Amino acid sequence: MPQINSATELLKKVRKIEIRTRALSHQIFAGEYHSAFKGRGMAFSEVREYQWGDDPRSMDWNVTARLRTPYVKVFEEEREMTVMLLVDISRSGLFGTEGKTKRELIAEIAAVLSFSASINNDKVGALFFSDRIEEFIPPKKGRSHLLRIIRELIELKPASDGTDIGQALRFLTNALKKKCTAFVLSDMLDVDENGTPRYEDALKVAAGRHDISIINVFDPRERTIPNVGLVHVKDSESGDAGWIDTGSRKVRAEYAKWFSQAAASSRQLWNRYSIDNVSISTAEDYVKGLLGFFQTR
Repeated sequence: MPQINSATELLKKVRKIEIRTRALSHQIFAGEYHSAFKGRGMAFSEVREYQWGDDPRSMDWNVTARLRTPYVKVFEEEREMTVMLLVDISRSGLFGTEGKTKRELIAEIAAVLSFSASINNDKVGALFFSDRIEEFIPPKKGRSHLLRIIRELIELKPASDGTDIGQALRFLTNALKKKCTAFVLSDMLDVDENGTPRYEDALKVAAGRHDISIINVFDPRERTIPNVGLVHVKDSESGDAGWIDTGSRKVRAEYAKWFSQAAASSRQLWNRYSIDNVSISTAEDYVKGLLGFFQTR
């Protein structure tokens, strides 16, 4: 009986997120997505008789010679794309102080992107990662396929706790040989003790083959430590624990400085490889952030 209840609750969650995100995709994002993410190029459509003003480079000389009248090739934009969602499901995503966790925010944004891509007749795939590849769903079309992705967004529990964005990018590079549009949905907290991102080499290679965009989610409480006295804290990914005196102005200032440096290093890295990116807080409505992201591409 508990399994039935669990399955029923999951279906309710899937249905709820489908209704909300499908509506947003149809009403708000479909046009912006279509404009922001172009197809792979121009595909042959048909031949027709030459008209004054046609580009001579479009002449179909074989048809022209056979019919003894000038014909040109007609091309149209090849709209169909392959969209990959690289979804961070590490334990840091369970943090949230503003009504929803980072992972819940990621799930909604990923669902919106999935439905927007589907409306555009694109294939959609998903790669769920922690510090290992947790699950790979190859790109396909269809409602049942999208609902599978949404179920995993809600329900998939990682076998590992950490974060390795580089490994996810390397997997993408090896798994998809043709160019795709890939969204990395993560808090991007994969940095060393100096705040330097650890995934630069993998990002450089992946960006050379695919159209990479980063959707960086964060919680406001991650950026500064409140003054709440002596507290025991634990790193959700490494398991390291200890006491911190949040009443110390120096401690709070040093942490804020480290986080600011880490964020600046990440932005510098993304700019270096011309990676489109947007940062969205758990404290805000993601609709505005996504619309702005689409409009600036």
